[in-house]
Formats: sequence, C-alpha cells, structure tokens
Amino acid sequence: MLYNFNGELIEGSELETSIYNRGLNYGDGVFETLRFGNNRLNFWEDHYFRLMSSMRIMRMEIPMTFSPEFLEKEIRDTIEATQSQENSNNFRVKILINRKPGGLYTPESNEIDYLISLSPLKDDKFVLNDKALEIDLYKDFYKQKGMLSNLKLASSPLMTLASIFKKENQLDECLLVNDEKYLAEAISSNVFIVQNSKLRTPSLDSGCLKGIIRKKIIEIAGKMEIEVEEVSKLSPFDLQKADEIFLSNSIKGIQWVGKYRKKNYTNELSSKLIQKLNIMAALN
Repeated sequence: MLYNFNGELIEGSELETSIYNRGLNYGDGVFETLRFGNNRLNFWEDHYFRLMSSMRIMRMEIPMTFSPEFLEKEIRDTIEATQSQENSNNFRVKILINRKPGGLYTPESNEIDYLISLSPLKDDKFVLNDKALEIDLYKDFYKQKGMLSNLKLASSPLMTLASIFKKENQLDECLLVNDEKYLAEAISSNVFIVQNSKLRTPSLDSGCLKGIIRKKIIEIAGKMEIEVEEVSKLSPFDLQKADEIFLSNSIKGIQWVGKYRKKNYTNELSSKLIQKLNIMAALN
C-alpha cells in the first residue's frame, strides 16, 4: 500500500515514524475520513472545511498551499497510484494531520505534517446493511462535552475502550453517554432515533461529533417534511420508546439497528434516507 506523506508517495514498508512524533507521544493530531467512489470524493467541501476548522481550533498552522483543490489533487494522486495495486476503484480515505515533532506538552512549532492513507471499499455507494445491528450502551467512561468533543482527534481512548467492550460482548456497536448520562453518539457514528414520527438526534452541545452525514440527513429530512429535533438531553430510556434507530457516518452512510437489549426495531425511514443520501452524493 502506498501512503502520501507531505506530498511524497511512499511504500508502507518504507514509511518511517520519528520517536518524537507528536501524534505518537501526545495524540497531537486531527484527522478526516471520507469515501471515494464513482470517481468522486463524497461531500469533499464539507470534509475540507471541517478539517480546516479542526486545525484552527487545535492552533495548528495551516499551510498556504492547503486549498481544497490542492488537497483533492493529493488524494487523487494517491488513489491513482494505488488503484492498480489494490484492484479497487473505491476507497476509504484518511487524512491525518500531526503537529511537527518537537517539544513536550508545549510544541516547538505549530507547523504540520500530513499523511494520506487509503483502504479499499467493496461498494461505490452507500449500502444499507442487510443484517440488523445489535447495540448496547457503554457506561464505564463518559464522553466529555465541549468544542473538542465535536472534532475527530488522533487521541481516542474512549473509543478504543468502548470498542473492546463491544468485541467482548459480541455487539455490532455501542452508544456513548456524556458526563450527564445523556446520549452523545456511537463509537464511530452519530445516532438517530425515530420517535412519534419525529427524527431525533443528540445536539452538538451533548458532546457528539459534528458529523458530515449527520448534517446531510438533517437536510434531507427537512426536504421530506420530517420534523427533526436536535436534543441536548436525549435519554437512553428514549431508545426503548423509539420505533427506529440508525447510525450514520461518512464511510457507511446509514446503518440500521435491529436490536437494543430486548427491543426490536424496523428500518422503514433509514431505507428511504439512504436512497436520498446516495442521490445527494451523486449530485454533490
């Protein structure tokens, strides 16, 4: 597999990491993941501006060259060089931004390194899961609220521990609660519930990720004249009252939940939304 490190294409076996790498030592980095299929980067503009916003919040120095056109070309150059190796035209794209090595907690510089990596995907569009997801709550540790909680940070111990819990309990996904014990998000997704003909999702001040697909679903639901509520205090008890639960992220689009504890759910709305999401991605 080829990687793009600061504009240089490097074989994975030759990619070296400094022992002073700030991402390695302090988790001092942000990242962005998006889907490439049908020769396009899905919702690239939204991903680009979220990445720039994350870098500004983290006080990273954004290079003058970092235009959307420049980064898109870097991604496409990496994909073009990789396609023959991986025998795939569809990829999960990850852009990792680390502050350059130097310093302890206090960095010597706010300049950055970037790394673009790819993982092959089977489908060229979002596909609703055939097998319903089974989920539960992870409550050993809580998602903190605040602006940093809305970012994709390189340091994610909560997600790692929740993922271990998921694996140990043979679950498909776990939902996280914030320090007030209200729903925030899933490990790698935002969460939506359908309740009393309304679409409800944790608000950004609950501590959830500022998800790109979350934003698109809210837009689509508005056009379908479905009432949407962004709720700061969405209780885990609301899961038991819901008619439908689904998760959203930039790689899988929408994944419907079939079971939470003893409650079973349908996928009526999620089936409709993923179709409209694919149309929106095609027109983007």
